[in-house]
Amino acid sequence: MSNYKPFSLLVKPAGADCNLRCKYCFYIDHLDIQDPKPRMLDETLERMISSYMRTNQNGNYAFGWQGGEPTLMGVDFFKNVVKYQQRYGHSGALVSNGLQTNGTLITDEMAKFFAQYKFLIGMSLDGPPELHNHYRKTIGDKNTHSLVMKGIKNLKKYDVQFNILMLVNAKGVRQPEKIYRYMLDNNFYYHQYIPCIEFDQNNDPLPFSITGEQWGDFLCKIFDLWIKKDKYRVSVRLFDSILEYLIYGETHVCYMNNNCCQYFVVEHDGGVYPCDFFVRDDLYLGNINTGEWEDFLSSPVYKKFGSNKSILNEECKRCPFLNICYGDCQKNRPGNINNPKTLSVLCKGWKKFYAHTLPSFENLAKKIRLERNIPKRDCKISVKFGRNDPCPCGSGDKYKKCCMKPGVA
Repeated sequence: MSNYKPFSLLVKPAGADCNLRCKYCFYIDHLDIQDPKPRMLDETLERMISSYMRTNQNGNYAFGWQGGEPTLMGVDFFKNVVKYQQRYGHSGALVSNGLQTNGTLITDEMAKFFAQYKFLIGMSLDGPPELHNHYRKTIGDKNTHSLVMKGIKNLKKYDVQFNILMLVNAKGVRQPEKIYRYMLDNNFYYHQYIPCIEFDQNNDPLPFSITGEQWGDFLCKIFDLWIKKDKYRVSVRLFDSILEYLIYGETHVCYMNNNCCQYFVVEHDGGVYPCDFFVRDDLYLGNINTGEWEDFLSSPVYKKFGSNKSILNEECKRCPFLNICYGDCQKNRPGNINNPKTLSVLCKGWKKFYAHTLPSFENLAKKIRLERNIPKRDCKISVKFGRNDPCPCGSGDKYKKCCMKPGVA
């Protein structure tokens, strides 16, 4: 196979099928019309794993299992996953498995299996019961918080590594401190906050979506709570990624890069696509049962989709935070199917967050570089803002009267 960057797989073995009916789910309009239920066949699973393990990933092979709800496949499916990874993995290969789940179907047996094979689990939890249960319902419109906590209890019983993925929606975005305190009160120290953004057919945000300003305020508050005394005990994925960039000059988060060619989505039937948010007929790359990874990597459709990330709005080109954002995730650019230059709806929030936090992040990055004897890399991003300079968030106010805060890393 010709030279290429390493890539990971995001696999949806049950397609969009799910045992819940969360009101903000972007699959919800399709869930009740799937017949028969989508399930990955064993032949497709083996073909996908064997072909991927033949590629050169610098010895590191990363599988992400997602949905819908991947645990609908049952524990025997994942036993076959490990069986094929062991069968086709070459000597010295490192294989990682991450699984994103709503947590309601995690049995004792499944948790024990995840522990044995070191699966990293992402648990969807939107905070305390009154926030989580607002949108996250069963098919019968019942609350799910207690079911998730039962799944977490099973994971903890076997010391399974897990993090909490929280979708920051219109209900929770106003209560960042309540959410953060709840996480720590329950000994959840690995956090991932995801903005809830969905559009209708007119490219207007749906009611459960948040605004850019709300996103910025939420992140700034989470940061202020974290930086005071939790920076060495709580991992927030976004914060980790920013530090990674400031320390090493690179990040592995797709929406912070200038190209979206980071991974492939494999659907239950073997269909391959460039991104989970863009599983569309016009972005279909082929099928793993008949195609090869080299074909997908060299696909003009794949390359064009990836390069669209760097087709930027003029405002982005003037932004001091360009090199850590590159216009945000294409999903958050309304009407992206027709115009990739559209500004992200979260733009104002990202600017406010970076203006508020980057000086502190840089101080923390300096400490880490010194502690670990890491040479400084060129990050191509300015973190020096004068007190009387216009605030880089774009408000028009002076930095000292806007995003400048006394907190220090």
